[in-house]
Amino acid sequence: MGIAVEHVSKSYGDFRAVDDVSLDIQSGSLVALLGPSGSGKSTLLRIIAGLESTDAGTISLIGRDATYQSVQERKIGFVFQHYALFKHMTVRQNIAFPLELRKTPPAEIQERVSRLLDLIQLAGYGNRYPAQLSGGQRQRVALARALSVEPQILLLDEPFGALDAKVRKELRTWLHNLHRNMNVTTVFVTHDQEEAMEVADRIVVMNQGKIEQVGTPAEIYDNPASPFVMSFVGPVNVLSIFPGSVSRWAGDRVWEDSDNWRLFLRPHDVEIVTDPVDDKALPATVDRIMHLGWEVQVHLKLEDGPSLTASVNRDHYHRLHIEREQQVYARPRSVRVFPLAT
Repeated sequence: MGIAVEHVSKSYGDFRAVDDVSLDIQSGSLVALLGPSGSGKSTLLRIIAGLESTDAGTISLIGRDATYQSVQERKIGFVFQHYALFKHMTVRQNIAFPLELRKTPPAEIQERVSRLLDLIQLAGYGNRYPAQLSGGQRQRVALARALSVEPQILLLDEPFGALDAKVRKELRTWLHNLHRNMNVTTVFVTHDQEEAMEVADRIVVMNQGKIEQVGTPAEIYDNPASPFVMSFVGPVNVLSIFPGSVSRWAGDRVWEDSDNWRLFLRPHDVEIVTDPVDDKALPATVDRIMHLGWEVQVHLKLEDGPSLTASVNRDHYHRLHIEREQQVYARPRSVRVFPLAT
């Protein structure tokens, strides 16, 4: 086991940041802690790192109890969102600094720094200063510095949050490939669903200090355990089951207290047809059409009031020959029904 978190809680005054969380992270895995601001993900990461103490519970790292160990004793690599590089040091000196603190022999420092510069694809940048680098390059240097001491665990707190969208996209692929080469147990915090889905082997979805679900990206997206997970991970239409024709989409179950249930439907699971092919095809009017590159979003208004969004690819959109104010029919490919609160 790489990391074992058992019944960990942490409060700040009356605010419960982490609430009785238990989590097992396998050695060598790449795990994302995903959630909105205030969900407890960064606090949990800092507890694992030893930067925050627990009010209750235990932390085990690589099979040893680390609950009361200092940051140094845990031998973890930690990368912050804003790089935290030393401005007066060159790239090479920044990466070497943790090794010098450990009194590593100079020849070994030089060899390891050169190897890391190759790994982060900055071999010719060793003598530059942080101000001479782009944001993405600085973040790679911060990662190399964290890896210089060869940690068994690497923790990253929103590592790409301060970068623009294009650079973030590039670094996601780079981090995934880096992890594959290094095989270090890696946990990173993000509020970006796409980032978590693209980079991580497993995702831990957090909300209000608790874990909502743990699973692979496909499991989280295709089989959400709660309305929060389905709403937070990917776009979704949320519709009342009653009153109205949408009740046909909810199945044959007799719904008790039906006002407290909602139907959840991904935009790509909304099929647009021009003829009423069956009793689940509901009359709708095309309200708006948005062209988003390879995808076209069609906003529909059902005949009895509710609105929803359908997502179709460009080829299918052109085959439909639809335009604004046209009457069409909407039918579901897949729906889920959840209570308002679980």
